[in-house]
Amino acid sequence: MTKKYLSQDQALSNIQRYCALQDRCHAEVRSKLLEWGIFGDALEEIISALITDNFLNEERFARSFARGKFRIKHWGRIRILSELKSRRISDYCIRKALTEIDEEDYRQTLLSLLQKKSAELTQLHPAEQKQNLLRFAQQRGFESDIIFESFQTLFSHP
Repeated sequence: MTKKYLSQDQALSNIQRYCALQDRCHAEVRSKLLEWGIFGDALEEIISALITDNFLNEERFARSFARGKFRIKHWGRIRILSELKSRRISDYCIRKALTEIDEEDYRQTLLSLLQKKSAELTQLHPAEQKQNLLRFAQQRGFESDIIFESFQTLFSHP
């Protein structure tokens, strides 16, 4: 099967639709254009046009990514930060994105996650249960100090 290559105008039209579906980062768009056989100056011109027409906005992407991963997947700041860095998002945009997470919601979400997980681990020895909960919260990307504060709340109530 031969690969069909797109003209620059076709690629621009297709990538605009791709970006309109949901916010995309520059790396995702660049990868998609390369997949379609768009290289060099044509690729840079398309990305420039997308930025100019506000189809591509790194800060908007980072903010919506952070909001979504926190609210839907219940990820912590460390994991969100790591994922944004892996997508080559600038430090400025990452800082802006992390402001989307309300501190009270953040702490309440972690406490709620720990309570649910704790209910699943009732058969374990208390020390083993705490170890599992700690690992669980760290894998979700929550900071150790906030995890320990949540432990205080979780284990101080009978």
